[in-house]
Amino acid sequence: MSARTTISSLVLAGAVSTALATLASAAPLTKAEADAAIAAKKEKCFGVALKGQNDCAAGPGTTCQGTSTVDFQGNAWKFVQGGTCASIDLPGGKKGSLKPV
Repeated sequence: MSARTTISSLVLAGAVSTALATLASAAPLTKAEADAAIAAKKEKCFGVALKGQNDCAAGPGTTCQGTSTVDFQGNAWKFVQGGTCASIDLPGGKKGSLKPV
């Protein structure tokens, strides 16, 4: 097997692994996970998650957790420490929101 074939095989294997990991993390939060976050005094904060790092509600065409398509997507939320959402500074002078933006 040539070095080029070996490298191509490794790149393909890495891409498949990444795709499978992404699909596994795209599941909705379980009730236990949501209950634990609420018990820890966390709140849903819209527009603060980075691409692919939201906790849920990423809008049409997405399944849930980890499916936001852009940074600071207004209809995707992330759990943050209670009482801090509206004070989170975002690019463009915006702030986090307790409601979809």
